[in-house]
Amino acid sequence: MQAEGFAGFACRIKETDLAVQVDEASFNPRLPAFVEERVLVYRMLLEEYLAADPEFRTTLKPRLAAPGAPPMALAMIRAGNMAGVGPMAAVAGAFAEFVGRELLTKAKQVIVENGGDLFLSVRQKIRIAVYAGNSPLSNRLALELEPQPDGCGVCTSSGTVGPSFSFGRADAAVIISPSAILADAVATATANRIKTPADLQQALEFARSVTGVDGVLVIKDDKLAAWGRLKIVPL
Repeated sequence: MQAEGFAGFACRIKETDLAVQVDEASFNPRLPAFVEERVLVYRMLLEEYLAADPEFRTTLKPRLAAPGAPPMALAMIRAGNMAGVGPMAAVAGAFAEFVGRELLTKAKQVIVENGGDLFLSVRQKIRIAVYAGNSPLSNRLALELEPQPDGCGVCTSSGTVGPSFSFGRADAAVIISPSAILADAVATATANRIKTPADLQQALEFARSVTGVDGVLVIKDDKLAAWGRLKIVPL
């Protein structure tokens, strides 16, 4: 929750609940207000679009953009279409990435967490703990990532943890991608495919087939499957 050499603060506005960290050398007291202002702007644009296109909020299937869609909505639609899910499956990753990339204009290193979905731009190795609900593997494993100066997303979906809707019963489906928006959508689609440990392999094969996915970790009960550019270490 607090990376070494980073300073952190929170931003909570309605459903958006960000845990933000920047490198200590870049931190200044004005950053929390900057993040709050950017979240408000992005929320306003997205809420205006939702009012014009109500199905955007409720559909669980890919869809086309309506005229006037703001950049965040377009990015969510693109990611949802690639993963075969509705655009709101990518909303948490979208806020993490859009805010995180704006923060990079003011900080050298950034970590933004939004409901278990992460956008990171770091210049050091970093370990990310994996919480998988009641699985015996929960809080026993971490993903060790190499430096990610260009930014990447690490997003997790679950059918047993948290309030998000899922068709499956995965304890955790973790996706790594250069895009937190795509990682969020694919994590949802992957978790949807897991009801028992026997489903882990086919869910992993689906996730690795999506262009832009660099790594996959799926957990159900005491079983896991993994693929790609990720290093699993004991926590």
